[in-house]
Amino acid sequence: MTAVHESAEMVRLFRTYTNPGAPERDSTGDHLSRASYEDNYGHPLLAVTNRHVGLFPGNDAPPITKGFRHTTLGFKELAGVSHLAPAIASLIRLKELGRQEVALRDAARLLSDIDAVRAANTVDLWREDIHAEAFGGREESIFRMVDYGCAVTARYLRRGLADPECFSAETLRDDLMTGSGADELPIGFGRVVIGTFALVGANNSARMIRWFDSVGLDWEHVILMLVGRQGRPTSGVTLGSNSLGRILRIASRGRLADERIFIAPHAPAFPDPNGANNHEIAAVEQPLRWTIARVMAAVELAPVLFPDSPRFVPPPVYGPDLTKDTTQITEMPRITGPHDWTVMIARQRLALEDPRQLLASGVTDYMADQLVRHGNDPTAIVVPGVDGITYPELP
Repeated sequence: MTAVHESAEMVRLFRTYTNPGAPERDSTGDHLSRASYEDNYGHPLLAVTNRHVGLFPGNDAPPITKGFRHTTLGFKELAGVSHLAPAIASLIRLKELGRQEVALRDAARLLSDIDAVRAANTVDLWREDIHAEAFGGREESIFRMVDYGCAVTARYLRRGLADPECFSAETLRDDLMTGSGADELPIGFGRVVIGTFALVGANNSARMIRWFDSVGLDWEHVILMLVGRQGRPTSGVTLGSNSLGRILRIASRGRLADERIFIAPHAPAFPDPNGANNHEIAAVEQPLRWTIARVMAAVELAPVLFPDSPRFVPPPVYGPDLTKDTTQITEMPRITGPHDWTVMIARQRLALEDPRQLLASGVTDYMADQLVRHGNDPTAIVVPGVDGITYPELP
């Protein structure tokens, strides 16, 4: 095996500026990073994992945490209904791939679970047991939506189990998602999908906005880091594909600069809080601040070195508006209102089809935007797929 020879003088020159292997951090690059670290140490740092938000207020103040997503009331119950659409689509794909036996077995199990949910679903479940903030006053509508969603998906599955040829992409679209098929549903299941995601988004956003407002963040100086894995392994790696980043941007009322938002999937994440491990959470602050200081310090060299070159600006968070001629999109288009079904459905497709997107990101930022515009009052907003729709009772 050929030995690797290095020039000691040239390697020393390399390490004079950047020496990541030196624990004393004594290179020129490290000195600049240290300056950024020290100058920003008094500024609040928001570190967001896939389950919790951690606020490190700065100047050695203890961290504060807040849970979201899986730790939020009603999330799993509504997500189970939302996921009926991809679950049934998965059955159809299994059948198309020659795994009909597996598809039918899974269809029977799914049908059994749907029947059990329909039996457990009551107005009191939503009003007394789950009792989520954004659901208040909507419990009857949520009960009816869930019951209807279970009824139409169960009917579709029973038909497919009796005649597997009925399981196809065409029947899924016409007989269930849009409801425009031979049986013509009064309301397509696609609106149930939007309604469940919108409810979760409204509840999560209302809680987070209230928390941010209560801690009185100095948003102009906040550093936001979205750390670790966010959803799928490939998801949430840009601000345009990270719905939580967009929600926090909205919650700041425009005061959080895009230049201070960093998506850092390889940065250390703090452990889930359990009431007794605040010291473990606090221990992550310095590594997080050092990680982001290295990035910020390097970014700030660009205008010093290349003042006559065009400056970088973050790409738009949203894509162009949809038109009747739009056939493809690369970023989330804006939702113009609670009845903008074309855009909401297009965003749900993008959330599935684009590996960068979080699966539940179709309408969550729109719910946060509505809440900010209405004083964070969940009763004052319109929840698409829930408000203004009366789901009929089906056998």
